[in-house]
Amino acid sequence: MVALSEVRAVITYSDMQPSLETHLASISTLTAILNIDDLEPEGRLADYLDRAPSRPGDTAFLQHSSGSTGLQKGVMLAHGAVLNQVAAYSESIRLSPDDVIVSWLPLYHDMGLIAGFIMPVIQGVHLVLMSPFHWVREPFMLLQAIHQHRGTLCWLPNFAYNFLATRIRPSALDGLDLSSLRAVINCSEPVRHDSHLTFAAKFTPYGLNPDTLHTCYAMAENTFAVTQSAIDHPPVVDMIDRRLIMEQRIAQPAGNLDASTVAMVSCGQPIPNTEIRIVDAERRDLPERRVGEIALRSNCMLSGYYHRADATDQAMQDGWHFTGDLGYIADGELYITGRAKDLIIVGGKNIYPQDIENILNDVPGVHPGRTVAFGVLNEQLGTEDIAVICEVETEDEDEHAQITREIRSRIAQTTDVMAHYVHLVGPMWLLKTSSGKIARNANREKFLKEVLNANGS
Repeated sequence: MVALSEVRAVITYSDMQPSLETHLASISTLTAILNIDDLEPEGRLADYLDRAPSRPGDTAFLQHSSGSTGLQKGVMLAHGAVLNQVAAYSESIRLSPDDVIVSWLPLYHDMGLIAGFIMPVIQGVHLVLMSPFHWVREPFMLLQAIHQHRGTLCWLPNFAYNFLATRIRPSALDGLDLSSLRAVINCSEPVRHDSHLTFAAKFTPYGLNPDTLHTCYAMAENTFAVTQSAIDHPPVVDMIDRRLIMEQRIAQPAGNLDASTVAMVSCGQPIPNTEIRIVDAERRDLPERRVGEIALRSNCMLSGYYHRADATDQAMQDGWHFTGDLGYIADGELYITGRAKDLIIVGGKNIYPQDIENILNDVPGVHPGRTVAFGVLNEQLGTEDIAVICEVETEDEDEHAQITREIRSRIAQTTDVMAHYVHLVGPMWLLKTSSGKIARNANREKFLKEVLNANGS
């Protein structure tokens, strides 16, 4: 990332400075690695403020999108785009001077950088920050900060809803008051209806209003938010026919939630000055309730990918950014179904890997949230096979066999397709992205190299 971005200086801590000087020594553009403890203000603040102002079209910063093989694409965001995003999103969530934002989110990704830092700083809103590393070790810290500082707004990726609901001892919650929250916004991962239900069931007794659980679709390429659920009522939950969306990519409304239906949670409608559309593989518009690629256009979009004209040309056309995300629109609401590149196609059926991962989270013996599903090409049949890797604690062979049977049964019942590969591994086997998500493609490559190739499959 340092080389691709042509970074001239790196600011770090004293304990990391020696190793960085060694690892980055070959980068010709880098002129300094600075210890933050040694930095002191130079000159008068007034002189700094009197300098020529930046223009709206000047690049403010590069936001590197996380990828399974490293930080590859530098998203160029102009000053004007960032300010437009802050104004539009503040309006969408009705940001007020009385709000208190509480966040553990890392500042090197768009959700933490914009919602959990730049927006409150620009708007003069009170902000309570904590280290993401401390939060992972002590998740109660977040709830404690909300209670202590009367937090009103909080952003979480979907996994954090389950993490908070399952990793905190009930005794630690005595006296906890979450009634100050007016919005807990699910963002950066596909929203799971079950996760909201689990979170609400756990924390409603402690003052949480379930109607404050909201959703947002966001990406670095739009600075942050693209859509936001209406802040005055819960997100729409769309019950759709499971078979039709798998076989025909049609989101057909269905009845109550059962084995034949899927609960899709809306990510809301576009924020001000942002447009979205759904397109097919030829980038032609699709009608409502047809699954296709999400395209967006706004005044807070990226200028391009830094030194990546190829990626810019591929993703942008006629002022529209083509996201690579799949979804559909119904009654103006956007629903996310997954990433186009992650879709598993088995005999013509469209299988969304996150759906498989979700139904395996509560299999006895499987570590919740430590499952990954992906497709493996079957050259003989000319289609893909489903592969699943799950982290488990036990090493007992009989327990492994029982867990594997349950995994295969659940996948078959849900998708009408058999899982060809079910691979159980120990803790910490699965790779994650820099934002803490399971890195699907990296784990697929690891599986192909270490398991299939090693076994001669």
